[in-house]
Amino acid sequence: MTLQFQTPRGTKDILPGEMPKWHYLEHVLRDIFTKYNFREIRTPVFEDTDLFARGIGGTTDIVQKEMYTFLDKGGKSYTLRPEMTAPVVRAYLQHHLGQTKALQKMYYIAPMFRQERPQAGRFRQFHQYGVEIMGTQAPLADVEIITVGVEFLRRLGLKDIHLKLNSVGCLVCRPVYKLELQNQLRPVLEQLCGDCRNRFHTNPLRILDCKKENCRALTEEVDPIDNYLCDECKSHFGEVKALLTEVKIPFEPDKRLVRGLDYYTKTAFEIITDQLGSQDAICGGGRYDMLAKEIGGDAVPGVGFAAGLERLITVMDKAGLFPETDPHLDLYLIGLGDAARSWVYRTAMQLRRNNLICEIDYQQRSLKAQMREANRLNAGFTAIVGENELKNGSIPLKK
Repeated sequence: MTLQFQTPRGTKDILPGEMPKWHYLEHVLRDIFTKYNFREIRTPVFEDTDLFARGIGGTTDIVQKEMYTFLDKGGKSYTLRPEMTAPVVRAYLQHHLGQTKALQKMYYIAPMFRQERPQAGRFRQFHQYGVEIMGTQAPLADVEIITVGVEFLRRLGLKDIHLKLNSVGCLVCRPVYKLELQNQLRPVLEQLCGDCRNRFHTNPLRILDCKKENCRALTEEVDPIDNYLCDECKSHFGEVKALLTEVKIPFEPDKRLVRGLDYYTKTAFEIITDQLGSQDAICGGGRYDMLAKEIGGDAVPGVGFAAGLERLITVMDKAGLFPETDPHLDLYLIGLGDAARSWVYRTAMQLRRNNLICEIDYQQRSLKAQMREANRLNAGFTAIVGENELKNGSIPLKK
């Protein structure tokens, strides 16, 4: 029989048997984040639509094609968050976090929403973890953000990870490069794909990130942005690379790496793996020194990354890196007869208060059926309680 109601396309239920994997990743994440002195932040799942239009960029694919937007009863436009950096910066400004502490280090583990074509490792509701450092332009902050991302993946046991690195310039030098990029691509404009022809006029840097082979071939010989960086951006990028070398994190310069969000300035990076095919990035981020100003606040420098948990679970499953996560049950209590069942219920409650994981039967099944259930639940011990056990005050435990 086909059920009338099922999960919406592009979403999935996370069933009880799958949750140990999520708990494991979240535990490792929180442990690493805490050691680096990041503190958790939680924001509403929906925000003013203009926050994303202004923050992410009105010409980005996310804003133009992928946002879940709705009007409330008063006609106000809201959007389910497609990413978390803009909401975090909004919260930083709204609650004056820069006044209470000059440097803010925050992390999140939360659901996001994008109306994109579902495919392996991509969903319309998905979960991201990420970190943000706000209040400093220091290259050391960029390197710490990258270090946290790499350390987490290494701790999980992933071996085939690579850091790709670029600088996308700033408001001084990037416009110069955009004009030069348009000049170099204008002769082949009609040969670009439809999306890239649109990007040529709105955001030409995104053409470099196109995955279509034809566009990649046409842009292979264009000048890299390195040639157009201002002195400040060159110095910043040089320090980032030197510090990464100092902490022994290898990296690969990638002139095509521009990221899909308009708020990035200077450092941009991705951590990739070969195990996801075409969608190989499992973590990405960079610096966003002008985002706070774009959404109506004073300019506050920031840097961070985000990564998808569903995609990471796919990689972990393929690599067989999850530890054994059989559910642990300390004791299964079996009561035979009304008096014993009442005693079992009271005793189970008391044992649970003392941090033992206990289970009992709720359906007055036979002894044989309850023993099978205890075995199915992998109980450490089983106690069978009847009239004699109650009378003697002695309950034998079976392992």
